[in-house]
Amino acid sequence: MRALALIADRKLDLVDLPAPPPPGPGEVQIRVKAVGLNHLDLWGYRGMAFAKRAFPVVVGVEAAGEIVSAGEGVTKFKAGDPVVMYGALTCGKCKACVEGRDNLCENVGGVMGFHVDGFARELLNMPERLVIPVPKGVSMRDAACAPVAFSTVQHMLFDNAKLQPGETVLVHAAGSGIGSTAILMAKAIGCTVITTAGDDAKLEKAKALGADHVINYRTDRFETITRKLTNKKGVDVVFEHVGGEGFNGSLLVLKRGGRLVTCGSTAGPTVQMNLMQLFQQQYKIFGSFGATMKNISESLDKMAGGMHPVIDMEVPLEQFEKGLERLETRKVFGKVIVTL
Repeated sequence: MRALALIADRKLDLVDLPAPPPPGPGEVQIRVKAVGLNHLDLWGYRGMAFAKRAFPVVVGVEAAGEIVSAGEGVTKFKAGDPVVMYGALTCGKCKACVEGRDNLCENVGGVMGFHVDGFARELLNMPERLVIPVPKGVSMRDAACAPVAFSTVQHMLFDNAKLQPGETVLVHAAGSGIGSTAILMAKAIGCTVITTAGDDAKLEKAKALGADHVINYRTDRFETITRKLTNKKGVDVVFEHVGGEGFNGSLLVLKRGGRLVTCGSTAGPTVQMNLMQLFQQQYKIFGSFGATMKNISESLDKMAGGMHPVIDMEVPLEQFEKGLERLETRKVFGKVIVTL
């Protein structure tokens, strides 16, 4: 079967691997149809993995596919069922897993496509418990955005930041996969959305998604504009996934008691913070990584209800690297999908 493997930092190779054996007890075999690209793929490609890994490693951290066959004891799935897969190899037994807090597993075996072999291959076997059904009417292309992008936003906005209808939210980097998704999810519950991007073309696309106010952070200080837009009161929530110099600006635009939720540091992982400002203004800062399987199901339900991911481009498996380049150069608006 075809698979795409990272054989060294920034070096991919399309390889022919043996097909997996028939699924064992409690397993299903899946034919991968679509892979969604994320910054996690880009970090792994660059060599920024946060744990030891052995080359070659099959890439792809997020995907959708169809059940080929089911092993003994499998009750949830049958051949032909559309599915997505949870990409972290959780233990399923620790307190966090049992409570449904999958992304806090105490014994996680790695992230697929990052530390261990991922989804950019035609076939793979997975434990039934790490597979989630895709509702009727959701395309493979859209479903491939659920396991990481959509579910990450779902977890950030609603589990952590507790975003409420009618609140005002600042969404950074409208052109990213999670930024565009955050706009969609916030507008769906009647929030006022202020968003940032680095060029006017992306801002026009953000307006088309429903953003109420757009700010070009290259020509204007988003802090100043946001404070003016909110009559100096500030926003209820900041959706932050950039880090770097803009992090403190994000704190400045929060209203008293406001919430900042962050899942990324693409502009830099280190910031200095004014602790007096933090406690005097009673800010709440949430670190958010990944999502739960429940979040993935919630995301798929939103897709089934008509909330479609923003797709920037689709490329075949052979052009995986082209998709990564689009992410790296920040030309992307929405998600890049790789088809198999």
